[in-house]
Amino acid sequence: MCIHQLNLLAASNNLPITNFLGKQHPIEAHHLSSICDIMEKAMVNGDTCIIRCILVVFQVVFKFFFSPQSERNRDIVRRSGLLLWQLLMAPRDQICSEIQKEVCLAISSGLNILYPGEAEINNLLKLVLTEGERNSGLSQLRDVILTNLAEQLQNNRFGSEEDDHYRLNDELLHYILKIVVRESCVLITKCQTVSKDDFQRLLSTVPAASSCLRYLMAVQNHLLSNTVLIKPDDSDDSDSSLQGETLKVQELKTSILSLATQILTGCDEVLEMLQQVTTALINSDISDREQRLKGLEQITKATMLGHLLPVLLTSLMHPNLQTLTMADALMPQLVQLVLYTSQTALLLKTQSPVFSELNSSPSCASEQKGKLLPDERMLEEKEEPGFLTGLKIPAPWAAGKTVETVHPVRDNYKFKETVHIPGARCLYLRFDNRCSSQYDYDKLVIYAGPNTNSRKVAEYGGNTLGYGSRSVLGTGWPKDLVKVEGDTVTFSFEMRSGREHNTPDKAMWGFACTVRAQESSEDVSGGLPFLVDLALGLSVLACSMLRILYNGPEITKDEETCQELLRSKLLQRCQWQVEANGVISPALTPSPSPLPLTIDEDREFTYPSDVLVPPVGHYFDLPRIRLPPGIMIKLREISGRARPQFRPSIK
Repeated sequence: MCIHQLNLLAASNNLPITNFLGKQHPIEAHHLSSICDIMEKAMVNGDTCIIRCILVVFQVVFKFFFSPQSERNRDIVRRSGLLLWQLLMAPRDQICSEIQKEVCLAISSGLNILYPGEAEINNLLKLVLTEGERNSGLSQLRDVILTNLAEQLQNNRFGSEEDDHYRLNDELLHYILKIVVRESCVLITKCQTVSKDDFQRLLSTVPAASSCLRYLMAVQNHLLSNTVLIKPDDSDDSDSSLQGETLKVQELKTSILSLATQILTGCDEVLEMLQQVTTALINSDISDREQRLKGLEQITKATMLGHLLPVLLTSLMHPNLQTLTMADALMPQLVQLVLYTSQTALLLKTQSPVFSELNSSPSCASEQKGKLLPDERMLEEKEEPGFLTGLKIPAPWAAGKTVETVHPVRDNYKFKETVHIPGARCLYLRFDNRCSSQYDYDKLVIYAGPNTNSRKVAEYGGNTLGYGSRSVLGTGWPKDLVKVEGDTVTFSFEMRSGREHNTPDKAMWGFACTVRAQESSEDVSGGLPFLVDLALGLSVLACSMLRILYNGPEITKDEETCQELLRSKLLQRCQWQVEANGVISPALTPSPSPLPLTIDEDREFTYPSDVLVPPVGHYFDLPRIRLPPGIMIKLREISGRARPQFRPSIK
């Protein structure tokens, strides 16, 4: 199987053999015809060894040495495809699994040659996606093709020519998603239906992802990563470049919205099945019920809930995807998912030992209620335990931050790093017991602050291994916790001496230190249960989307330009006309009797009798704004109209 090994090596783009094979001349049509003749004869004689060898040859030829340009070449390709398809669809009792696998690899390697048009490839993929469950050969071919497409998609940038080839259309994605949802529901259902031994074997195989799930993960990561990381070309600031980048971003967001909608819909179905299985296990009387409930969380991580949903939720929190369109489209599904995850997490929480201990002593609970005031007792009776009851939500820094040099340190090595934990009153440092330096002046200095100008806390250096200085600073590298007041600590290490020829690595190991905001590592929570974490993540995203919906559309450029006008008290107190259908009109309707062109600021203005007067009410009963005389004089000068003169009436 030397050719097979050659094919595997050639699959890597980083090896020189790949470039070598890619530069070879295409194979002649009569050579491929001879290969087909050998295959036909081997199939007639049932020679499995020759069949496997020819299948491997097909893989290499299709990948590197064949170009179906002439009509004769296309005829040979059709003949090769028929032979491969005949082997693929052969009954299981007539073909071994190894040959079936090689057939799938050969078809996948020559996918663009055997099926040159996009429509032909789509028809093939539609066939393997819809009929794969009923035929083992088609199912294996589906897995090989989708695995190959997923690997290629991860290496391509959005918008490239290859991207359109590796990223399937919406119809095929819908078929793949249906398969993933069905696989997830079947996997969860097995927690209830399989035997005890089969359940243990099931736990040992998860969280492996199927080929369909891997392809969906690749598509999701491909779209989300390009949306988050896409940046306009700084060297090209032309309008066409900016317009092209804008169109690319809009296309990405549209694709993500479509994919996210389908994924959330599928997760809704899987969560519904998870809730049903959880309820059934809780109400069942099987002997290993507790083990199955504990394993249910691990198996859930192997479904699309563990492989797709967490990445999607995290990415949707990015500012590039926090848009009104996303919020308006995804909000109903997010609310439904929050309900399902919180309810299921609460069901599993009621079966955990921590929750049971909290509720196991009703006498203690009644004594505590008896000590409460009446109002507090009323609130206590209404309060219901949630899925976070008894759980400690870990802070991002709960596990600690590790700061360390290279091991061993080299000549003239310098190291400086600052650790900041927001809200911490003090920090606790725990050093590795291997900390050492060649001489005591090759030292680490610790400062309680953001830089080396802050207060010095301590300094350590040297070793007790009998090399270099054969001594240490002070009492040596600390064995116990070192306490630093405040929320920030700075480490500064410098290797000032040159390494001596007899100094081993262990005497120049450097240092490693873990910084925590808590004195004891035992207080650190081991994390949240998966469904609880998922429910919290969905709740945070739903609240973020709700805030976007509440704030409404972003301020437009026209609104920014007209900020001064919008803030004008004069315009804000204008009286608006209400039309017959109740709609507020932005301007008064022209009336038969025009309004007077000159207004005396000393008199109250009244509408003529034939003008539609806005109704009197809370929004319209506003007093007339009296402008200062200086403004009125300037308005008259600009308009060219003099102040009206009022003559006394003659009696």
